[in-house]
Amino acid sequence: MEMKAFVLINSELGQEQSIKDALKDVEEIKEIHSLYGIYDLIIELEAENMNTVKDIVFNKVRRLKSVKSTITLLTYGEPVYNE
Repeated sequence: MEMKAFVLINSELGQEQSIKDALKDVEEIKEIHSLYGIYDLIIELEAENMNTVKDIVFNKVRRLKSVKSTITLLTYGEPVYNE
C-alpha cells in the first residue's frame, strides 16, 4: 500500500520556481503547487513506505539551499471524493 504525504515548504524569498525546477523530476512527487499565506509551496508525494518518504523529504527537499523549513503531513485511510 502506498503512502501519501503532503509537504509544506517555506522558501527563501523569490525562490519558489527554483525549488519547483529542482524537484520536478522526482518520480514520487505527483504535484507541486504555489501557495499564498505562511507557506510558499505544497508538494503531494506518494511513496512505497515511510523510509522512502523520509528519504525524499530529508535528502531531496530539505537539502535545497532555498528551502528554509518544511512540515510533512502523512495521510491515512481512504480519501473522500466529491462528485
